[in-house]
Amino acid sequence: MKAVIQRVRKTTLKVDGKLISEIPFGLAVYLGVKCGDTEEQADAVAKKVSKLRIFEDSNGKMNLSVADVGGEILLISQFTLYGDCSHGNRPSFTEAERPEPANRLYGYTAEKLRETGITVKTGVFGADMKIEQFNDGPVTIIFEI
Repeated sequence: MKAVIQRVRKTTLKVDGKLISEIPFGLAVYLGVKCGDTEEQADAVAKKVSKLRIFEDSNGKMNLSVADVGGEILLISQFTLYGDCSHGNRPSFTEAERPEPANRLYGYTAEKLRETGITVKTGVFGADMKIEQFNDGPVTIIFEI
């Protein structure tokens, strides 16, 4: 699994012009599922994302988690994180998991994050999503397990 974790202010996600999810501030997390990933990887991603200290404390140091600051998470499925563009100009997605097991692990990851007490909103798996994101910092962390 691969997660691209971005600290954000107001972020919205639409499908076909219809608002699906919105968070006032927190984390936009783009999640890619690799062939063979299991709930064990999803557990690790949920644990890391929920505890990642990338928000500033009163001393200006990144020392607080999304839970510490009362933020929310927008979890977005993104199979293109496993796009391999090392050969030619058209990415290959052979490392990305098939839709059915990927969707199951995406949903499982969202539930594991919710179990930590953080508000988690999601996109629509497999949909053409339009995301308006106001990056904060910018702070972007890539976590792969």
